[in-house]
Amino acid sequence: MEFAVDQALKIYSGGLGFLAGSHMKSAFALNQNLIGVGMLWKYGYYDQDRKQDNCMEVEFREKIYHFLVDTKIRVSLEIAGKTVWVAAYYLAPEIFNTAPLFLLTTDIEGNDFETRDISYTLYDSDAATKVAQCMVLGIGGAKVLDALGYTPKVYHFNEAHALSAAFYLSQKGLNREQLKQQLVFTTHTPEEAGNEKHDSQFLYHLGFFAGLSLDEVRSLTGIQDSIFNHTLAALRVSRKANGVSRLHGEVSRLMWGNFEDICEITHITNAQNKTYWADYQLEESRKKNDYPAIASRKKELKKVLFKTVADQCGKLFDPEILTIVWARRFAGYKRADMLTWDTERFDKLLRNSRYPIQLIWAGKPYPKDETAIQTFNKLHYISHLHSNMAVLTGYELGLSKLLKDGSDVWLNTPVVTREASGTSGMTAAMNASLNCSTFDGWICEFARANENAFLIPIAQGNNVNQEDMEQLFDLLENQILPMYYDQPDAWAKMVLTSMHEVGDYFNSDRMATEYYEKLY
Repeated sequence: MEFAVDQALKIYSGGLGFLAGSHMKSAFALNQNLIGVGMLWKYGYYDQDRKQDNCMEVEFREKIYHFLVDTKIRVSLEIAGKTVWVAAYYLAPEIFNTAPLFLLTTDIEGNDFETRDISYTLYDSDAATKVAQCMVLGIGGAKVLDALGYTPKVYHFNEAHALSAAFYLSQKGLNREQLKQQLVFTTHTPEEAGNEKHDSQFLYHLGFFAGLSLDEVRSLTGIQDSIFNHTLAALRVSRKANGVSRLHGEVSRLMWGNFEDICEITHITNAQNKTYWADYQLEESRKKNDYPAIASRKKELKKVLFKTVADQCGKLFDPEILTIVWARRFAGYKRADMLTWDTERFDKLLRNSRYPIQLIWAGKPYPKDETAIQTFNKLHYISHLHSNMAVLTGYELGLSKLLKDGSDVWLNTPVVTREASGTSGMTAAMNASLNCSTFDGWICEFARANENAFLIPIAQGNNVNQEDMEQLFDLLENQILPMYYDQPDAWAKMVLTSMHEVGDYFNSDRMATEYYEKLY
């Protein structure tokens, strides 16, 4: 549903898109026999701005891309009894150094306003429109491949959004075993309740099953009750599936293990494209173990980031001061505002003259998630009280790169086991920023406390939020700040260790190779 390949192509929301973009860049670099099929969102996800009172504004602005090529291919599918036309646009490999990418849109002549609307905004909040989006991606995507004359050996469903393609392929005459040979599936959701479910009749009347009867769907997926679980269906029609970190693979096998007839679930740990994300000078200095050069370059990069802070917030940050960044999608379980829960301790931290600190937050909530938007706004209003605290808007690829280049510490605070993988800390580490994190997702495969990262110990009591918050403050006050200012040699050693160890394994070249060899 989303690919983040360049700041200029705004068809993504966050981590899932960043991951798909890195995969496409590595597939290109490795010359893999792979193409991507996605959606061309007219308004993108949304543009994050501010209202007159500075609270967050969600804006939808039309995007026009002159570097995309209209393939002139038009295919149709039936959605809720109406013929919907789909066009395919092409992103050539040389534009952004990606594997070939085909992007689908319904915003074309021949469709009425209602059907044009299907490809307007990523993850539409209306259930029928969201399912229609999945149908365009799945059924429409498979039909576009047919129209191109491509006969893929393997279709990879990255999340269950494209699942309707399985029913289209079955309707073309593939039996279940033949279908399974062609399908592989990646799940990104670590909680059963977070997986998409809909009433089977609702899906049937929309045309989600591509002309198959409900009896045929039940026979194919083994789902007999009235609620259709998209992930469960994908696990039953695929040859093989994977979670996106070692821990997530274990969680997924536990989560789905009681269901009969699912495919094998392995894991392929997420990674990010180092060529795209790593600052060239930092990387060259890392290869030489030249920490003074890293420290010097880091201050230059902090100055660049701080221009954005000054522009957006009217605050002048100091490159000599330890700068901590929390930046990712705003969602409740990620606990963006954890540090502000203890007002007194937070205030003391920001006013510590012996160990000064600068804090930056950024990230986009889902536009209909009022709780997450309130958290974003609350942080912004608190920032008015502190000249060394900033909350930035517009967290997309460009700002993400600036923040990773300019941070000294990358803060990650999800409730443990709720984060399938996470990847932002990987690219921060590539740019000489130390991770400070709860022990979840990819961090479990990377971090060694006080050697290459700072770890918040796993909460042992009943009040996880309180315990995690207190442990985080303890880490900042007693380890991170004193080390940065009083033990520069220890800090240098830790930064170099982190940069060396995030290197090859968390570079998406390894990930793309594993997908090709283990899954495809």
